[in-house]
Amino acid sequence: MVSHFRQGIVLGIALLAASAAQAQTRPPVGGVVSTPGAMIFYVAHGAPDACGPGCSDWIAAEGSVQWDTYKRLLAILDRQGGRKLPVVINIKGDSNLNVASSLGRILRDRGVDTAVAATEVEACNGKPEEECFALKRPGGPLDAKEKPSSIACDLACVLVLSGGVHRSLPAGSRVVLSGMAIHNRLAPNVSAEHRESLTSIFTDQFRRYLGEMGIDHELLDVAVSNAGGGRYVEIPPSEWGRLHLVTQ
Repeated sequence: MVSHFRQGIVLGIALLAASAAQAQTRPPVGGVVSTPGAMIFYVAHGAPDACGPGCSDWIAAEGSVQWDTYKRLLAILDRQGGRKLPVVINIKGDSNLNVASSLGRILRDRGVDTAVAATEVEACNGKPEEECFALKRPGGPLDAKEKPSSIACDLACVLVLSGGVHRSLPAGSRVVLSGMAIHNRLAPNVSAEHRESLTSIFTDQFRRYLGEMGIDHELLDVAVSNAGGGRYVEIPPSEWGRLHLVTQ
């Protein structure tokens, strides 16, 4: 099965540096200790069927997944009064993979659907990033539309997406998985031996998580064996269904 999958993957240079630089233009969301570009959540409202049949409202998730991102996800879900709005993911920049899988578990526990797309807020047209961020930060609702094309879904994105009861990746999306890097924000000088051990432990954890979410762990196995060292693995759309990454 793995050899069949490898025929369809594409190896190249990592995309993390470019997306991380993009995320830095936005101020911190959680105060002075929060990383610039950390993920924010807000409710978006679009035209009828804007986010699927019978769906005109969704929760936009934008930015990088950081240590405290789960708090903001829980907060916006709790504010919906029982409505199970789909979460539309647009991850930018290096993300905490442990927290990303925690977000996925929260979404599965709440029975929420997930998708990958950019959300374009009408009130942001012609405004600089800082002003647009100030509009989004209170949580909406904001008139908007989805822009599904050209979104790269990295490993953190896959981990969050996997939590959805129903999962969708619109045409034009790309699933791009790079290698994992161990980083401790409180103690950055982690030894090489400790990094190797932790990488193995976390890989096993993510493999079990994906299995629990109904995703074929082959996706992670191929990424781990091929990505890293400045390379990435791109999962072609023809494999998304077979690996159960998408449900529709």
